[in-house]
Amino acid sequence: MKKFAAAALPLFACALAACSVSIGSDPKIDESALEKSVKQTLTEKVGQEPDSIDCPGDLKGTVGTTMRCTLTAGGDQLGLTVTVTSVQDDTVNYDVEVDQK
Repeated sequence: MKKFAAAALPLFACALAACSVSIGSDPKIDESALEKSVKQTLTEKVGQEPDSIDCPGDLKGTVGTTMRCTLTAGGDQLGLTVTVTSVQDDTVNYDVEVDQK
């Protein structure tokens, strides 16, 4: 697994993605849906799937809201920031930026 981490973590560090998820009438993204969506987005951008994404709760659908999450790959961890970029009806759009180190 360490080979995966050594190869993939620099790629994850460069990944920047935009996603959207529609959740109910109150614009927010449920914690588990957010983790799944971020994992899928990074997998599509980088071509390798992280072991896990861990976020501390639901993401409120307010432009400018940020949340710190943790990416785990091959036993190594990196922080990442999810930032809400826009909200249209019940769709929350956000960017994901993985820390460089």
